[in-house]
Amino acid sequence: MTDQENTPAEPAGRGSVRGAPGLSDAFTDTFRSRWVHVGDLRLHAVTGGDGPPLLLLAGWPQTWYAWRELMPALARDFSIVAPDPRGVGLSGKPDDGYDTGTLAADMVGLMSALGHDRFAMVGHDVGMWTGYALAADHPERLDRLALAEAVIPGLAPSPPLFAPQETIDRLWHFGFNRLGSLNEHLVEGRERLFFGHQFATKAARPLPRHAVDLYVETLACDRDALRASFEVYRAIDTTIEQNHRRRQRKLTMPVLTIAGARSVGELVGSSLAPAAEDVTAIVLPDCGHYPAEEAPQDMLAILTDFLAPYRGTPERHQDLEVRTDVADRVGGLSWKAPDGDDQPAEKTD
Repeated sequence: MTDQENTPAEPAGRGSVRGAPGLSDAFTDTFRSRWVHVGDLRLHAVTGGDGPPLLLLAGWPQTWYAWRELMPALARDFSIVAPDPRGVGLSGKPDDGYDTGTLAADMVGLMSALGHDRFAMVGHDVGMWTGYALAADHPERLDRLALAEAVIPGLAPSPPLFAPQETIDRLWHFGFNRLGSLNEHLVEGRERLFFGHQFATKAARPLPRHAVDLYVETLACDRDALRASFEVYRAIDTTIEQNHRRRQRKLTMPVLTIAGARSVGELVGSSLAPAAEDVTAIVLPDCGHYPAEEAPQDMLAILTDFLAPYRGTPERHQDLEVRTDVADRVGGLSWKAPDGDDQPAEKTD
């Protein structure tokens, strides 16, 4: 029997919609877990909603579950596809294929298998790396692109070896994750210490315990999951070579960047600006590395406005902008309205 013939009808367990913690009946009624085969690779994707397709791609060390706070509202206007990419969660974990060119091709294949020829995309962290590669390698497939909380290898300069302590505290895991196998031996059995430290130190607002538990358990329960979690970093040299070629031609679709003021901040937008013709940069005040979980209502408002032309409805505002000086003053988001007046968005945190 082939691998596809051996595949259960529907994904199950803690990483699936039915098995994930803290989800309402309304959520599980709207969304379902499903298997999608892209060549020899079996991907787990969570789908639901109605409207033009929207791909949500999470980053390291998370799964599709990172989008759970945004998905119900977005599903009112979009057909949501929130996958576990290659090596993550319930998806297959092959030995290779973790450069962003291959990861992007996986996502194109996934969307094609689901019948979506053209779509919009939101990518976070490593999902931002993949989103850039997808937009550069397959521009005909992407309508618009939102990217959050990362700097892209090959676009952003590498930090110096003797960087300031603040930089080391934020980026030390890049070098560690690229090690050949020592990192796996050091982390195995200590997954909660290692990955728990990532979530605790990168979030300005603590993530729910049940969410962190799910992410850590997903990596601790399977040696291949731990190995695969490092593979995208081990492939950085290949990704950098690819991005040096990609940056020779700027992206032409609208691009939105989102960052936490207490994390990467303005670097997200400034590092991508030379690689794209139309970039809007947003910095969320009092937010760390995980905006979809730390500030879901703010992120939802930003995405709703950015995606309005894609779904065929008028934008509420033109020239979407967050200015941190005003944001700090009012304690929330500040938008630049068509008449130039500052309109603070409702603060929900």
